[in-house]
Amino acid sequence: MYAAEALNWKRDGGLELRSFAHGGDELAQWQRSPLYHMIEHKLPQLRRRLTGESAILDFDLLEELADEGYTDYLAFLVRFNESLDQDKVGGGIIGSWCTDRENGFTNEDILSLQRVEQRIAVAFKINIQKKLTENILAAYLGPDAGRQVLDGRIKRGDGATIRAVIWFSDMRESTRLADTMTAEAFLRALNEYFESTAGAVLKHQGEVLRFIGDAVLAIFPIQEDRDVAESSRLAMEAAREAEINLGRVNEERVSRGEPALDFGLGLHVGEVLFGNIGVPERVEFSVVGPAANEVARLESLTKTVGKRILVSKAFADGSNEQWERAGEYELRGVKSPIPVYTPSAGVGKR
Repeated sequence: MYAAEALNWKRDGGLELRSFAHGGDELAQWQRSPLYHMIEHKLPQLRRRLTGESAILDFDLLEELADEGYTDYLAFLVRFNESLDQDKVGGGIIGSWCTDRENGFTNEDILSLQRVEQRIAVAFKINIQKKLTENILAAYLGPDAGRQVLDGRIKRGDGATIRAVIWFSDMRESTRLADTMTAEAFLRALNEYFESTAGAVLKHQGEVLRFIGDAVLAIFPIQEDRDVAESSRLAMEAAREAEINLGRVNEERVSRGEPALDFGLGLHVGEVLFGNIGVPERVEFSVVGPAANEVARLESLTKTVGKRILVSKAFADGSNEQWERAGEYELRGVKSPIPVYTPSAGVGKR
C-alpha cells in the first residue's frame, strides 16, 4: 500500500509516523532530499555542517534545518540486502541525526551513533518483515483471515462456523464491456468498480474475502460486541456509499466518453463455515455453506426484479431499515420460493 514509512522524532515533540503512498505528491520533494541522494549514489553516510564557514546547504531540507537552529546533520544508510533501491520492499533503512549544539557532533558522538544505527537496523529488519507479512496476508486474505493464518490455521479444514451479514455484489454488463473495451480500459473499469464497492465495505468495518471475477464476496461478522442490527446497519451504509462512489466514478467516465458502470447487490444473514478450503497444496480462506450460495443467487435475482439491491427476509428482519416487499421468488437449491425485499427509499433505486 505504501512506498515507505517515516519515523520523525524531536525531543520536544515526540514521535511522528508518516506513510507515503506509491507515486504520491511527496515524490518530487523526496527526490530532492539528501536521503534520496544517498540511495542513488550508494553512500553509507553523509554529513553536513549547517552553520559556520564549513556549512554546506546543498539540499532544501538542510536550509530548513539551519533556519530551525540546527548546527550539524549526519545521515546513515544500512542495507538489509546487497542492493537498496526504490523498488525493493524492505531493502533497508535510511535516516539522519541532527543536533543544535553549538559545535555540532563530536567524533565520539558519531562513533556512538554509528553503533546505535546498526542496532536500530536489526530491530527494524525484524519489525519490517513482520509488518510486511501481516500486511500481505491482510491484503490478500482480509485482516481477520490473515490473523487466523498467522495464528497457525493453515491446514485444509481449519476454520469455524460463524454468523454474519453476507455481501455479494456483481458488476453489470461485464461481458459486453470486456468485448467492447481494450484490456487496459476494462481493467481500469474493474478497479474503479472494486474501489467503489469493496472500498465501501472496508470503510464500514466489513471484510472482503474474495474477488470472484467481477464479483465481491464480503462479510460483516456478528460478534459479542456487534449484533445483527449493527452489522446490517454497517452493510447498508456501505451499500449507500458504494452507490455514491460509483455515481462519482460514472460522472468522470462519461466525461471521458466511457460507458457508465452499474452493479447488483445481495445481502443475507446466516451461518457460514469460515476457514480453509481447497486442495492440500493450494488452500483458500473463505466462507462456504448454504447461506453463501443463497446470497449469490439473491444478487443474480436483482437482474430479474430490476432492483440494484435485494435482501433476504433474515436480513430485513434484523435491520432497522424500511423495506418494500419485492415478491416471492425461487432460488436455485432452495426448496420453496422465498420473500425478498428492496430498500423503500433512496439506496438501491434505479
